[in-house]
Parts: sequence; C-alpha cells; structure tokens
Amino acid sequence: MTIDPTKILRLNLPQWQGGDHPDYRIGARVLAAIAPEPLGPEETVAVPEADGGPRPTEQGIVSKQALLSNLAAAKSAIARHSPEAIVTLGGDCLINLAPTAYLSERYGEDLAVLWVDAHPDIMTASEFAHAHAHVLGMLMGIGDADFVDAVPRPVKGSKVLYVGLTETTPYETDFIAKHGMTRLSPEELAGSAEPVLKWLRASGAKKVAVHFDLDVLDPSLYDFLLFHDPNAKPNAFEGVARGRLRFEDVVSILRAVDAEADIVGLAIAEYMPWSAIQLSKSLRTIPLLGG
Repeated sequence: MTIDPTKILRLNLPQWQGGDHPDYRIGARVLAAIAPEPLGPEETVAVPEADGGPRPTEQGIVSKQALLSNLAAAKSAIARHSPEAIVTLGGDCLINLAPTAYLSERYGEDLAVLWVDAHPDIMTASEFAHAHAHVLGMLMGIGDADFVDAVPRPVKGSKVLYVGLTETTPYETDFIAKHGMTRLSPEELAGSAEPVLKWLRASGAKKVAVHFDLDVLDPSLYDFLLFHDPNAKPNAFEGVARGRLRFEDVVSILRAVDAEADIVGLAIAEYMPWSAIQLSKSLRTIPLLGG
C-alpha cells in the first residue's frame, strides 16, 4: 500500500433514511466507536435521529430531502480534506455515494469498484422507494437526477466487480448484463481470492474502492445483520437474497487485493448490533439520560 495513512479520511455517516430504518443510525455510531482509531482526519456527519413523524416520499424516494442534505454534508466533509483515500462507516448503503463519486473523479479510469454485497444496488425509484438500493446505479449515472448530479465522473460498468452477489431479480440480471458488469457468487469464489485478482488484473486498475455491505455475510453465522431484527414482522425478509460469505473470506480477498493495488476506498454499511441497539433504547428511559 502506498497511501499515506495521514491522508486517509475517516468519514462517519450514521445515515438511516436510505434504508428507512432508524436503527441503522445506532449501528453506525457503534461501528465508529469500535473501529480502530484513525491516523488521519476524521469527520462525523450529524444525522438527526427519527422523530416519529412522517417520512415523506418525493419522486418515488422516501426521505429524499433528508438524504440530499446528508449527501451535501458528506461532500463538504470530503472537500475539506481532499483525501487520498476514504474509510466510510455507516449507516445504510447510500453512505457510499459521495465517497466513491469523489474517488471516481480523482482517479478516473485507474479506479475499479469492488461491490461486496448480496444485493446489486442498481434499482431506481421505479423499482424500490428506499434509495440505499439505488446507490451503485447512481454512481454509474443512472437514477434520480438530484443524486446523480453528485457524480461528476460516473463509474463504468466494466470497472465494477460484484463479490459475493447471490440471487438477482430479472431487472437486476438484465441491468448487470447490459452494462458489462461482472459478478462472482460465493460458490464461484470458492474461498479463493484468485477470481477477484484475475478480474482486477484484466481491468488494468491500480486503485480500488470497496463497498462492504455486511449483509453479504451468512446470517446463520452472524447476529449483527438486518435479518435478525427482533421486531421484524413474520416473513418480513421473505424473498430477500441473503449472503453466504464468512467475514474471514472477505478479509482474505481484500488483503489479496491490497497486495496488488491501492485500496483507496472502504465503506462498511448496514451493521445492526441488536443487543447494543436495544440497550441504547433502554438507556433513554433513565433519568438524566433521556427519561
């Protein structure tokens, strides 16, 4: 790695509105607290908690104005530092719009994107109202114009590799094929980083931005995933693709990639530590804390 550690921005973005799930905010704050201390600058975007009021839908997107406000704050935080690399801790998957847009503009054709996720995140408001499922499409210049305007240099589909992607809908399958994107399922990876390295070498890219949605992990092995929401309605996640990777599989791949190229972006999203979330809510009932 040739990135100066003091030039790595740590961006804490406890955004929850993109997934329309207020508990993402608590998960992001816990993640920021337990992550290793940054050696470079750190910025935390102040994202308000849910107030129990209505969350309006505009142009088919829930909480659109709140998300645009978060996006503007994240862009400003990045601009204050002009970092060589960004670590983003969130929050729903839309946290990675501003960071990867910045990296794409900075590194251009030299940047590849590894989307480590059980879901492709290429829907638009026509398919789904929660914008965290739109983020990669937006980074490619496709989707709501107000968000796409934040991407000066769209990412080409040929520069995107899905790592650990599982089942996709017909819309998603067609989109991936149409835009020349590459996908590797857990079974195709077979516990090896070599398929990823082969693709990376062929891409010619020397810089890599990584999006790590924790739901790429096997929910039978990890309890900090959305699928374990104790308050979810029965069958709430029926038909939703689930990850099949282990954490150590992802780490092994990323370490191998880092030996071949510079990882200049790492976004970690959708951490849901349910016991800590419950404790956080319980603490609000105590006098002097919130009761």
